[in-house]
Amino acid sequence: MGFVKVVKNKAYFMRFQVKFRRRREGKTDYYARKRLIMQDKTKFAAPKYRLVVRIANKNVTVQVAKALIDHDEVLASAYSHELPRYGVKVGLTNYAACYATGLLLARRLLKKFGLDDKYTGVEEVDGSHFEVEEMEDGPRPFRANLDIGVARSTTGARVFAVMKGACDGGLFVPHSDSRFPGYDREEKKLDSSVLRKYIFGGHVADYMRLLEEEDPEKYQKQFAHYIKEGVTADSLEEMYASAHTAIRENPEFVKKESSYDGKKKRFTSRKLNLAARRNRVKQMKEMIMKRAEEALADE
Repeated sequence: MGFVKVVKNKAYFMRFQVKFRRRREGKTDYYARKRLIMQDKTKFAAPKYRLVVRIANKNVTVQVAKALIDHDEVLASAYSHELPRYGVKVGLTNYAACYATGLLLARRLLKKFGLDDKYTGVEEVDGSHFEVEEMEDGPRPFRANLDIGVARSTTGARVFAVMKGACDGGLFVPHSDSRFPGYDREEKKLDSSVLRKYIFGGHVADYMRLLEEEDPEKYQKQFAHYIKEGVTADSLEEMYASAHTAIRENPEFVKKESSYDGKKKRFTSRKLNLAARRNRVKQMKEMIMKRAEEALADE
């Protein structure tokens, strides 16, 4: 028999399945994950920590996790829906909110390990490059590598806003400035004023002013929540600045009180026992006899 070339046709690819379920679902990039969690054999039981950033339509989730044999263990987490407690009630997924969420996680994690006084980060945010430097006579900074999942690492992406907030909060996340807004690829230099503008919501403020002048009706519709909360283009920077201060003062997680009263809700009728069924039949017989008597009396 001669050589037969195997052609990967449509029938082949229709039956082809990727090995890992989460990769098939587009949830985990195992090529990147392997390199984020694999540790040298000489560093046994010293896990690599990851700054996990996931951005949904209405919420930003930030976690610091380490990989165990069969699962990931989360050391600390922060969510953008916590920001209303610090004065940011609108725009919970924009660039400025992502930065604030990263800052919240960093301060919360460092306070958990008693490093918040030793590594304060950047208190006066100016958008310039910052990486934590190790103390000579103290503990080393908490290091975590950025894990963006399957998100695209484009210039100006919000996942890097979270990373910048975590770095300014005191975490050591190795990075370059090439993906921040304001970076010039030709000169290989970052314009820190542009990045600072984004951190304090300046790009949102510019769009608010533009829309208010050119299309007031669209402005009323698109920024309805901002108008309801009394947030204007001129007050955005002050709002985020006060939020950063409040986060540094108290980054602790506050558990929301549950409204559950302890009673189990039932959506179907309860199953009757034998005595209840016999009683129900007896009541129906009595009702039928009563109606029959009333009908005879009317005649």
